[in-house]
Amino acid sequence: MRPAQPRARGEGVVAVTAEAAGKTRIADLRQAGSTKLVFPHNHGKTLEAIVVNTAGGITGGDRFSLKASAATGAHLTLTTQAAERAYRAQKGEVGHVQTTLEVAAGASLHWLPQELILFDHSALHRRLNIALAGDARLLMVEPVVFGRAAMDEQLTDIHFADRITISRDGRPLYHDGADIQGDAATHIGRRAIAGGAGATASLVLVRPDAAALLGTLRDMLPDTAGASLIADDVLVLRQLASDSFTLRRDLLPILDLLTDTSLPISWRL
Repeated sequence: MRPAQPRARGEGVVAVTAEAAGKTRIADLRQAGSTKLVFPHNHGKTLEAIVVNTAGGITGGDRFSLKASAATGAHLTLTTQAAERAYRAQKGEVGHVQTTLEVAAGASLHWLPQELILFDHSALHRRLNIALAGDARLLMVEPVVFGRAAMDEQLTDIHFADRITISRDGRPLYHDGADIQGDAATHIGRRAIAGGAGATASLVLVRPDAAALLGTLRDMLPDTAGASLIADDVLVLRQLASDSFTLRRDLLPILDLLTDTSLPISWRL
């Protein structure tokens, strides 16, 4: 019998609040296991947190959770140290990642993780739940890479279940999901699905000027991307790319625009 393998566990909790002068500061911070939170120094009013997975990736049986909240008037940016990797899992074992974000009235949150790279035979369930107050602002991006193009990797057998849910004042605002089981290369190779793309990104912007930005963003998009409004202040963008390099190259100017050139430095390393 194969001996039991150690499983990674990680939990992070961060809550931020705004001082009278408007600068955001940490109100609560807890971290355990393989999840660490690092806070780079900056001179602005936004607090930036980098989520680090010290396990080096995710495999079957791993469990990670992150909870973050921004109180009224606070401004929080969350990103990751590097691309996350979903590695080969043992048969019958699934990794789980749960992220819960709450943004209060008058607060803003940027959820800007770097790419999730899926490896062949990976098994991952991922959930992102975001709760917004009525006038809260949000910028969310989720890039996913289907194997490393430079290594000529093909995903012939994976299990990937992904859900993104955004609510506003308790009502559904945006819901997205993906379920890929088995031969992902054949599945995403179909023209009606992804046309053989090696990477994809979903972006949601919730901001009063979302409609005014739509034309500018469309002018910046490659032919394999599109953007539209689902509400006057809610813009959704979906992008396909041949590989992670192309995805990032086309995504960076958009994120620069939407973050007012304050994109976390880890995105540029």
